[in-house]
Amino acid sequence: MKLITDAMLRPLRDLRISVTDRCNLRCTYCMPSEVFDQQYAFLPRADLLSFEEIERLAGLFIRLGIQKIRLTGGEPLLRRGIEKLIEKLARLQDPSGKPIEITLTTNGVLLSSKARSLKDAGLSRISVSLDGLTQSTFRRMSDSDVSVNTVLDGIAVAQSAGFLSLKVNMVLKRGVNDHEITPMAEHFRNSGIILRFIEYMDVGTSNGWRMDEVVTAKEILERINQHYPLQAVEPGYPGEVAERWRYTDGGGEIGLIASVTRAFCGECTRARLSTDGKLYTCLFATGGADLREPLRRGADDQMLGKLIANYWQQRSDRYSQLRHTSTAGTLQKIEMSYIGG
Repeated sequence: MKLITDAMLRPLRDLRISVTDRCNLRCTYCMPSEVFDQQYAFLPRADLLSFEEIERLAGLFIRLGIQKIRLTGGEPLLRRGIEKLIEKLARLQDPSGKPIEITLTTNGVLLSSKARSLKDAGLSRISVSLDGLTQSTFRRMSDSDVSVNTVLDGIAVAQSAGFLSLKVNMVLKRGVNDHEITPMAEHFRNSGIILRFIEYMDVGTSNGWRMDEVVTAKEILERINQHYPLQAVEPGYPGEVAERWRYTDGGGEIGLIASVTRAFCGECTRARLSTDGKLYTCLFATGGADLREPLRRGADDQMLGKLIANYWQQRSDRYSQLRHTSTAGTLQKIEMSYIGG
């Protein structure tokens, strides 16, 4: 297979694989409890891609240009035996023989008990979602009685297990947790952890998104810069979504992910594989290509690879650039808990 680009000449470089649609939190911007309640019908186990199916599809994506795989959910640590999947993926190599980077995004609730086994399995990096430091803010954002210290302890265990390039992701909602911007910056300065602030996005159709609840990257930067001066850092690689900023006193680095106010569609290189094997080419997609059905019908690698390549080559997604047009606001988008964040 040869490397491919889409209709806007964007290469295929990153694959996000959702391994479960279930989660042990009910964050308001992702899985609001009034929608994802006890009656909500999650996918039956038979519908989920097996680890062997994920491994096979990942290998085909790699032959088309994928260099990094991120495991997401739902909450990926809820998938039983996730370490076995990581072991399989960590053995994969690109056509030149270079290992593929395997990363994972987690809410951190189970991280204390899993960090060492994840490292031993071959996981390269971890990103932890944490939207506040105080219990009251954490509860408001996660709609859960889980202690925020459970997540903080998980981060500490991950560091001691050898994850040296940890990232913490904070989604911001105005009037809910934006008062903790500076405390979060203070907490993670000089820790070796990169804190990334994420603008609240209109992913899916159930989170009640409003533009007036978005705390912009510009405002976040201004607030932190008042206390700890920052200077811009060049992107680490082409298509990096986070704008990088470094504390001028050497206290570390932060990132700003500004999908709403500074759309980066033009450099997006990400494909997404849902829990049940559908290929999506945008976080804000309304539909995807079913890979599970032909896979289970016995399609060979050439057929599956051609299906993936054709779907990517037709891609013209640029939702974030069109967000405020009349048509974009009426789309029935896939929920983030299903497609992966």
